[in-house]
Amino acid sequence: MTDTDRELRVSKIRNGTVIDHLAAGQALNVLALLGIDGSGGESVSVGINVPSDKLATKDIVKVEDRELSQSEVDVLSVISPEATINIIRDYEVVEKQRIDRPESVEGVLACPNRNCITSGSEPIRTRFAVLDEGLRCHYCGEIVREAEVTDHLTVA
Repeated sequence: MTDTDRELRVSKIRNGTVIDHLAAGQALNVLALLGIDGSGGESVSVGINVPSDKLATKDIVKVEDRELSQSEVDVLSVISPEATINIIRDYEVVEKQRIDRPESVEGVLACPNRNCITSGSEPIRTRFAVLDEGLRCHYCGEIVREAEVTDHLTVA
């Protein structure tokens, strides 16, 4: 097999977002985060566990005609801090950015503590401080470990 035969070949997108260098196994979580389940007719390309010089293996998600909101980028930074986001316009990369972990995220995760004020009938938006070991609820102090973040996503 030649080097050319081993290349990843996924068609370019005209406009949209390429999320590259995702931690291996996170592509489907990213689709869930973006609310993409196939029913909306979006054109999406996904590579799972593809070879990477930087990460050994990685996932890639290409979404046509969509740019991410800041809250989506914030949660993405928590589930895959090594990810890069490329904005594509007319088949060209017009912006490439490494994502930065924010100090906090709001309204994108449910607190796992059933006694937290955000878990009741009060209309309080969740807020979590981003820590090295995970996320801490602003209201009750419950810690959501990085590996558990996708279990508590509320963004769709």
